[in-house]
Amino acid sequence: MDNSTASQPSHAATLGGHFTFPGTSTAVRRMGYGAMQLAGPGVYGPPRDPDAARAVLRAAVEAGVNHIDTSDFYGPHVTNQLIKEALHPYPDDLVIVTKVGARRGTDKSWNPDVSRQGLTDSVHDNLRNLGLEALDVVNLRCWGDGHGPAEGSLAEPLTILLELQQQGLIRHLGLSNVTPTQLAEAQTLTEIVCVQNLYNLAQRKDDGFIDRLAAQGIAYVPFFPLGGFSPLQSSALDEVAKSLDATPMQVALAWLLQRSPNILLIPGTSSVGHLRENLQAATLALPAQAVTQLDAMAG
Repeated sequence: MDNSTASQPSHAATLGGHFTFPGTSTAVRRMGYGAMQLAGPGVYGPPRDPDAARAVLRAAVEAGVNHIDTSDFYGPHVTNQLIKEALHPYPDDLVIVTKVGARRGTDKSWNPDVSRQGLTDSVHDNLRNLGLEALDVVNLRCWGDGHGPAEGSLAEPLTILLELQQQGLIRHLGLSNVTPTQLAEAQTLTEIVCVQNLYNLAQRKDDGFIDRLAAQGIAYVPFFPLGGFSPLQSSALDEVAKSLDATPMQVALAWLLQRSPNILLIPGTSSVGHLRENLQAATLALPAQAVTQLDAMAG
């Protein structure tokens, strides 16, 4: 074995193992990185320290991350511009997943927009700011009921994205904040490679959905895996973390990795130190008793 390869930390090589998106040869390591926190407060405007933000991106890729989640409505434009500045030209195996379906107002508002013009402009904004000729994966973000999905047809916006895919601007399509019924409808139109919904130790409404997606070989990418704007807090989580000499957030991420092999993680941070802590979760094996304690958090 080449000594330079052997000297790399084991988690950098595996990061929870690999997952291949259905119908593709696109494989990613299951521990990825979410870029949302690189924008300024309220996910708006530039970060206080752009150099530190770029350092986080470089550190993630150097550690073996090859799945970065982003959107041009983070900032807007900010996170994609930082990704390009830090990483372009991109490593051959890097998969950048973005999302469309909203525009940002000057008042920092999030405004759903799945009109033909809105989706087309969003795709081109992502391409331009990332410096790409085609987007690896584009998730259609449905706004529903806040951070939860609401039923409604996705046929019209998906048809628009399919036209952009046929033009060679998008390689693969995914969905965000959707129901099983919406996925089923989308699958009558095209192949869906991933679903990105709210899910973590405490918010488990998608348990059955995850299992059905796993049976189809479709990736499930939980957003807010650590609780989002209200970080996970639990005496059970603290107790398990202490017993394993880990942080509560490492335990929460390790639980997700063990929950199902189709779960891909994209925890975000603006700190290199915190990034490295998150990545170490991929090496943490939770014993059965700990899993039982953590499962009880969902009530």
